[in-house]
Amino acid sequence: ILQFRKQYTADLLADKRSPIKPSQVKNLSFFAPDHNYCVWADFTETPGSKPFLIQTHSGKQKPFRQYGTLSFTLSNTKYTLHIYQMIDLVKEDAHKDGLFLPFNDETNYETTFAGGRYIDLIVNDIKDNRVLLDFNKCYNPYCAYADGFSCPIPPRENYLNTEIKAGEKTFYH
Repeated sequence: ILQFRKQYTADLLADKRSPIKPSQVKNLSFFAPDHNYCVWADFTETPGSKPFLIQTHSGKQKPFRQYGTLSFTLSNTKYTLHIYQMIDLVKEDAHKDGLFLPFNDETNYETTFAGGRYIDLIVNDIKDNRVLLDFNKCYNPYCAYADGFSCPIPPRENYLNTEIKAGEKTFYH
């Protein structure tokens, strides 16, 4: 997880649209890695799902399609999250296998960004209809750092009625 975070920070700074400067890296904050938030999820594909629009923080809407669902257990409670493909990105070779998992939980507005967090997956992460879902790798959208970005708001179906004390915390300027 520490290596993942180091690469995440390097990628964030390397992006020419990056919302943070090198001097602000010290303001990135993460929960301590916790293996309890790394769980196996059962994957169910949703073939033939129709494209739909997800609202963004800028008020725009972006087209997605549901790729499937992930069912998993945390602290003896079963949860389901929906994973998506962004219609515009899957047309590009570099992103054709990309999967997007936006979610909200009960840490939003408290210790994590109010607008939700994301986890990136790829189709090849799915093996025998299972995915290793690691919330330690969840991160903030660019909207958590600065205005002017059009970040998808997690759909209501991806609200977890529990605290996910893993991954990136709120960014304080």
